[in-house]
Amino acid sequence: MFDIGFWELLIIALMGLLVLGPERLPRAIRSVQRGMARARQFGSRMEAELNHELRIKELHENLKKIESADDIDNLPDDLKKSLAELQRAAASVQAPYAKKDAAAEKPSEEKNKDAEDKPNESG
Repeated sequence: MFDIGFWELLIIALMGLLVLGPERLPRAIRSVQRGMARARQFGSRMEAELNHELRIKELHENLKKIESADDIDNLPDDLKKSLAELQRAAASVQAPYAKKDAAAEKPSEEKNKDAEDKPNESG
């Protein structure tokens, strides 16, 4: 990151010791470390977000190419991979709703079975 050698760090530490004193120097070092850690964290979050946005843009462009293609079976490999990835993403988005729908249908199916069984018992 910075081109700072051992002697430069030693001089900075001595200056800090003289300016801040031995009581405040450890706190100052910790606060500098926290600030640098936050800056690294922010940089990595921004990089991840930019990579995510670029990937979304690439998938969007590939989707437009797929939509404009006449024959889906004869797509290039990169477009086929993008299509498969989009299908997996769509399935993962729909999965929680499919589970809720299946759970909602089970009680109604059980009620129908109970209703069918009751006339047979009385008859």
